[in-house]
Amino acid sequence: MAGGWSRDGAVQDQIDASVEDAVALARSHLSEGESFTHCEECGCAIPEKRRTAIPGIHLCIQCQAESEKHKVGTSGINRRGSKDSQLR
Repeated sequence: MAGGWSRDGAVQDQIDASVEDAVALARSHLSEGESFTHCEECGCAIPEKRRTAIPGIHLCIQCQAESEKHKVGTSGINRRGSKDSQLR
């Protein structure tokens, strides 16, 4: 049930589009190619099981964890275009 001037299913379309965008963003961050045998940050050997499980990996577990601590998450997308979203 849609409210106001929107058509039926408009809310679900917004949810579906948000999910598709999130999946595309996650896929864009996946590594590709051949994995490194040694970490590009610290030089430690990367175990073969990790290289096999995650193609294109360049960091050891410790350096990867440290790298992820410093990443900034997205705040999401306001598809309504409300005034509050335009003030940020």
